[in-house]
Amino acid sequence: MPASRPQPPRPETPSRRRAIVVGGSLGGLFAGNLLRRAGWDVDIHERSPRDLDSRGGGIVLQPEVVEAFRLSGVTLPDSELGVRSQARVVLRPDGSVQSRRPAPQTQTSWSLIYSTLRQAFGAAHYHQGSALAEVRQLPDRRVTAIFEDGTQASADLLVGADGGNSRVRQQLWSHAQPSYAGYLAWRGLLPEDAMPAVAREFLHGDFGFANNRGSHILGYLVPGPGNDMRPGHRLYNWVWYRVAGATQLRAIMTDTAGRYRGHAVPEGLLAPAWREHVYREADALLPAPFRAVVRATAQPFAQAIRDLAVDHMVDGRVILLGDAASIPRPHTAASTSKAAANAIALATALHAFPDDPDRALASWEPEQVLLGRSLRDHGREIGGRLLFHSANAVGVG
Repeated sequence: MPASRPQPPRPETPSRRRAIVVGGSLGGLFAGNLLRRAGWDVDIHERSPRDLDSRGGGIVLQPEVVEAFRLSGVTLPDSELGVRSQARVVLRPDGSVQSRRPAPQTQTSWSLIYSTLRQAFGAAHYHQGSALAEVRQLPDRRVTAIFEDGTQASADLLVGADGGNSRVRQQLWSHAQPSYAGYLAWRGLLPEDAMPAVAREFLHGDFGFANNRGSHILGYLVPGPGNDMRPGHRLYNWVWYRVAGATQLRAIMTDTAGRYRGHAVPEGLLAPAWREHVYREADALLPAPFRAVVRATAQPFAQAIRDLAVDHMVDGRVILLGDAASIPRPHTAASTSKAAANAIALATALHAFPDDPDRALASWEPEQVLLGRSLRDHGREIGGRLLFHSANAVGVG
């Protein structure tokens, strides 16, 4: 992300270029809002027919996200961006405090960022239930998206921001596939007022961690339903990393209806046998405060940890952005901030070369590829240390 604080204005030229954004989650909304502010006409196409909902997304608020909000015309006071924690506390397996240090920071939620960006973009050019079928690049440097319902749209630029299982990437970057890292994250959300007493004593209001062999858990408060940040109405978000082989992972990713989910099982769909497995392992591996939080969570869910970093992000007038291009491990706390940084840099480059999108994309690509690779390597180093080498690693988000 550039060191300066660019705010590209709308150009005064009468002809406006057009972009299609495939994927209406955070990466697509960052791109859509920022391209629009850079003077482009933008349509976002989201395959889901419903508003996206990820109650399970606790996110450490990073400067790139705040900057993307500002450049999108979103102004929110700090008190409305998330929940503030005061310290980082690391617990030993026996429940004693290994360390506690002041480290004020803000934790937000996927839902808050999504709803804020959706409101900023508006409904008129956000198309739900619009699943991509095919991308065609044309000789005149235009690109056409063909959707499953038979409709087509053409533009000067197509942004593939459709996540870790990107259809855009599958078509034009077919060699680039996410790889399983050898462990998964059990996750859960617990209403703040349902936190057991021992958890409130040791974890409430702080960013908590605990390590054991093949086990690393963390937790913090996030906004509650409806982005509610009033004390007593928030949620405690916990993430527990555990080593799991490929055969075990496949079983975990098969939901209550017997459907194989691939890399994530949403809240409420984890098979009962695996829910009980989580509780039993909590008894064996976690200190009492985290054990109590996990056992009090009625519907834990699961996410496989994966690696991906493409070697290029531009193919003609088609680009990849966010998790479609690279998937940082959650320890880096960088998935959302990387998507914001990709989008900020893209809008800045297109504004710098308003009459030459190809030159703009060529200037944008190298730094973004490097960012994805750097985060992949950093995530691997942290994950290897926490899950496979040391039972005494310090807390890492």
